[in-house]
Amino acid sequence: MAEADDKLTKVDSAISGVPDSPTADKKPSHRRASSSVTGVWNIADLEKEGKELKIAKETQKLNWKLNTSPASLDEKETLKKLLTDPPVKKIDLHFPLGLEVTARNLKGVTIKDALDAIHKQFKKKADDELDLPVLAGFEWDKEESWTRLVVHQKKEGQAAPSGKKKKNKGGDDE
Repeated sequence: MAEADDKLTKVDSAISGVPDSPTADKKPSHRRASSSVTGVWNIADLEKEGKELKIAKETQKLNWKLNTSPASLDEKETLKKLLTDPPVKKIDLHFPLGLEVTARNLKGVTIKDALDAIHKQFKKKADDELDLPVLAGFEWDKEESWTRLVVHQKKEGQAAPSGKKKKNKGGDDE
């Protein structure tokens, strides 16, 4: 048994020539680059380059109540469209009374992203708590602020075109 003990050496590492710890000689890896899509801008970069924003016109026709889920809208294809052209990663949505919400999407903010951000603020409000409960559209005013859209609201939405006729609630008979 004495012969076997002579051949034994330090058994800290199973293989000779391997460094003590596997991460000792590695450089710390850098953070992963954001998974954004090419062609999607940072709003601040657009301002530096002086590029103009165009807002999707479909937002004006939605007649969406701020306290209802955007998923309840019938226009599913409209929700998938980009809110702005050129597409941006994030944009602030400013309400006239001072509230500001931010819509974010690294692949480009869509109409649904904007509506989700707004809905998050208003989902707990009852209809009678909101003075202007319906989305009228968005406005980009580069003189006021390049990086945000102004949210316009209205008292009630126009009736969505449907085959049903409205009943006359007033006493007017014609």
